[in-house]
Amino acid sequence: MKKLQGAHLRKPVTPDLLMTPSDQGDVDLDVDFAAHRGNWTGKLDFLLSCIGYCVGLGNVWRFPYRAYTNGGGAFLVPYFLMLAICGIPLFFLELSLGQFSSLGPLAVWKISPLFKGAGAAMLLIVGLVAIYYNMIIAYVLFYLFASLTSDLPWEHCGNWWNTELCLEHRVSKDGNGALPLNLTCTVSPSEEYWSRYVLHIQGSQGIGSPGEIRWNLCLCLLLAWVIVFLCILKGVKSSGKVVYFTATFPYLILLMLLVRGVTLPGAWKGIQFYLTPQFHHLLSSKVWIEAALQIFYSLGVGFGGLLTFASYNTFHQNIYRDTFIVTLGNAITSILAGFAIFSVLGYMSQELGVPVDQVAKAGPGLAFVVYPQAMTMLPLSPFWSFLFFFMLLTLGLDSQFAFLETIVTAVTDEFPYYLRPKKAVFSGLICVAMYLMGLILTTDGGMYWLVLLDDYSASFGLMVVVITTCLAVTRVYGIQRFCRDIHMMLGFKPGLYFRACWLFLSPATLLALMVYSIVKYQPSEYGSYRFPPWAELLGILMGLLSCLMIPAGMLVAVLREEGSLWERLQQASRPAMDWGPSLEENRTGMYVATLAGSQSPKPLMVHMRKGTSARGLLYARMTVSATYIRSTDKMLSCLQGAHSSAETCLGDFKPEICGEEVTVVG
Repeated sequence: MKKLQGAHLRKPVTPDLLMTPSDQGDVDLDVDFAAHRGNWTGKLDFLLSCIGYCVGLGNVWRFPYRAYTNGGGAFLVPYFLMLAICGIPLFFLELSLGQFSSLGPLAVWKISPLFKGAGAAMLLIVGLVAIYYNMIIAYVLFYLFASLTSDLPWEHCGNWWNTELCLEHRVSKDGNGALPLNLTCTVSPSEEYWSRYVLHIQGSQGIGSPGEIRWNLCLCLLLAWVIVFLCILKGVKSSGKVVYFTATFPYLILLMLLVRGVTLPGAWKGIQFYLTPQFHHLLSSKVWIEAALQIFYSLGVGFGGLLTFASYNTFHQNIYRDTFIVTLGNAITSILAGFAIFSVLGYMSQELGVPVDQVAKAGPGLAFVVYPQAMTMLPLSPFWSFLFFFMLLTLGLDSQFAFLETIVTAVTDEFPYYLRPKKAVFSGLICVAMYLMGLILTTDGGMYWLVLLDDYSASFGLMVVVITTCLAVTRVYGIQRFCRDIHMMLGFKPGLYFRACWLFLSPATLLALMVYSIVKYQPSEYGSYRFPPWAELLGILMGLLSCLMIPAGMLVAVLREEGSLWERLQQASRPAMDWGPSLEENRTGMYVATLAGSQSPKPLMVHMRKGTSARGLLYARMTVSATYIRSTDKMLSCLQGAHSSAETCLGDFKPEICGEEVTVVG
């Protein structure tokens, strides 16, 4: 046994004790454990991956718009307050769960199997988001290639896709250039290029008749999935190196766009419009809700990406420091992006002779209509357009890496013997399947489906998942035990601030957000198009499905136990036998008693499942109370032998158990 433990220390593989019967299947116990799970090759890999995951497209096209519509500079007050109440505590909680257990979103619920449905809900949400998010990356690729010309194709009217309503900005003023013409019945070339050429939305009658597949979008989507697959081919060992470029280069481009924007005439007009404080907005609950939503979705809490990234850390990585670096860095990036965007919109406002609020839009309209139009007004417009879309590409890819890595990690952690050695093949199959499911988005009416997915896939369902996670960890597992686990990792316990947020402030705020989103529910729409009732029902069911995963998981967990309903709930709520750090050298304190050859005087908590074979008992969950066990070697040998029952093993082992009576359940 000592020789075996020495081998474990020399080569950091996951101990066999940490595998459950579902993980093992019918594999013999003498078969070596599956391929090593893997780790980041450096501490900076993890930090840059988290930054790339959190700093995404929303920082560019959602935060600036929300800021100026909700009080300008005054919006920063609720924004940073919500960052402190929800963003930082929930971010740290998710990182702590992943790093402590070295497990993905499904297997991490060994902490309390009753709530494993929350992990399944995470996977459903992140899967739906990944499908449409890569379609947005495909649009970015489309514009990126279109920028490789001497004249941008959306600069002029007169193309086959333009209508009589098309009006170029150069003729949007009258002869003396002083008074604007009536622009209410006109359309910019960039808007018609986006809707009539890129989307070809005129070929669809609505979401029920999407029309034909657009071959150019189909190829761009294929390229997007190929790029994602190649970058996650070797897991975090490959994606961890790609982020050195994709997480840092956007800042260089953003800085170039910012310098160019603030030097344009009229730039201060846009910046003033963006940041002018309107403190009376703070009296509206809508502003506080908008700030909380921006923090919640921008940091990516609840999608499983943070948990997955942290699971590849070394056990003592300083995630406390990383939490503040990433969350505050994300907030500062959003503010800087607002300066870059609104400085250009101020210049555009002056050129067109219209107020800033008439050129500012949120969402894809800002990235694919307004900003491209602004690029046509600049000298060397193809160059600036290419830089802008290349920035969006790198921002989007980082988030997509996290989505795919979350799915792959979660499933391979559940079936390590079968999938871990073939992780590259499994990743490829996931990419192919999601590409095929995303083909509906490349049709003429694909934008309708994208809007439906965006509105419902990660709405109230995501909030339910995060609330459940927070309550399960702090109330069921126990805030004291969780803080003790963090102390084992980092050398200190979280202070009163984190404990108060985890226990009360964060769940209460998220609950208020969820109630608000339900009370203020509005049907989806795209422009003037209103979605039919069946599409609305489909979207609502999409959101409810992730919520239903949680009670379904509870039902499965309870049915696997024995006894009365209350006893089943208690047993399913307890941590699994193999819950704790994955490596033997990190299992200290109460967790040392679960190791083979343990000499710890700590009590061993084990839970035995119904129908578990003698050979499978080594990996089963059992409940055995004892003051301490002098040598687990004898117990392990017994369980691996030919004994027909657990009682026989425990009877043989009783002389080695000192102190209290042994109780066998099951």
